[in-house]
Amino acid sequence: MNKQRNFEVQKGYAVFRPTGRVSIGRAVELVTEGIAFARSLGVRKLLIDITNLEGFEPPGVVLRYFLILEWARAAGRSVCVALVIGPEMVDSERADPRKVGTVIAAEIKFTADIFPTEEDALRWLDRVE
Repeated sequence: MNKQRNFEVQKGYAVFRPTGRVSIGRAVELVTEGIAFARSLGVRKLLIDITNLEGFEPPGVVLRYFLILEWARAAGRSVCVALVIGPEMVDSERADPRKVGTVIAAEIKFTADIFPTEEDALRWLDRVE
């Protein structure tokens, strides 16, 4: 794994912005690949902006649980992930206003959170140790 499309290393963090019309399964794979690539580069803080991915509904709680486990395995406790999601993910009936996914991540020691904007995500990443 020596290059990743839509991936750029900044000072102190990296950004991954996957794009396209994909299934939920492929969206999960893209995020997993981005996390694994960051880890392979020794990147500690990763912002993933999925606002340009389309073609799938927000995941339900059960799927969210399994995708968080997959992403945590890819991170290997060495990559902190700030995930930027679109308003359609936040405002849908299946959205997660209680941030159950973030709670699950914390329980398994995966430092991750979701944000409505890149600015919010970067502020959080800046505070992460």
